Amino acid sequence: MPEGDTIWRAAARLHPVLAGAELVRFEAARLAGDRPRPGTTIEGVEAVGKHLLVHFAGGLSLDTHMRMTGSWHLYRTGERWRKGRHLARCVVAVPGWEAVCFSAPVVRTYHRGGRNALGQADDPVGHLGPDLCAPDVDLDDAVARMATLPDPGTTVAEVLLDQRVAAGIGNVYKSEVLFACGLDPFTAIEQVDEPLRRRLLEVAARMLRRNLTTARRTTVSGPPGSVAVYGRQRQPCRRCGTPVRMVHHGAQARSTYWCPRCQRRPGSMGADERLNVL
Repeated sequence: MPEGDTIWRAAARLHPVLAGAELVRFEAARLAGDRPRPGTTIEGVEAVGKHLLVHFAGGLSLDTHMRMTGSWHLYRTGERWRKGRHLARCVVAVPGWEAVCFSAPVVRTYHRGGRNALGQADDPVGHLGPDLCAPDVDLDDAVARMATLPDPGTTVAEVLLDQRVAAGIGNVYKSEVLFACGLDPFTAIEQVDEPLRRRLLEVAARMLRRNLTTARRTTVSGPPGSVAVYGRQRQPCRRCGTPVRMVHHGAQARSTYWCPRCQRRPGSMGADERLNVL
């Protein structure tokens, strides 16, 4: 499931190969926007939240959003692809290499600094909050956004998924962060005070950055791939033994896992419990 750490790892693989190379071939049958021309220099690849961007000389950029299904692969020219060609949504070929995006729902290009027909900035990442994968993430900005952007009554689980607040958190980290902070996922955001909001974002940033170099996402002590609650429905909580629960929650029916005993509303927590994070 692509979250911010997955996209950062993909960009880290693609950038050394693509940056500075000339485009040999570009394929994207369902592309929205202008096409880069062969011979154009690729300036770089970057991850911004859940978006992977490929920047071409001249101001054109490719934006891909993986949602739940997409992935980027890197192959030597002529190497057999590990997925069927009918699943390829975009191919960026340079001398010796092919970068292939499979099954991404969003594949589009935009002109950096350009504007759309409504006069708005044509920037697919301009609305995003601070990227929690970045080492210099501005948590003050994220905390301020958490106070102003969500509607009253929005649950904290939904707010953590709101990429306008902070970019990079998906279903896995949402559930793991809330468990680490001992917070009931269904708490209304206005019931979460500023210190606890900051703690949520600090823990999320720390978890994401710890997983930037490994595909075995790990959030608790144990072998690679160990998690506290995500994907562990009906299994005993690692802390208290209570069966972990799961519901599909929010407007998009996203899965939320939690321990009903360890995770409580702020009014029922002691100050020491609220700071008991992994």
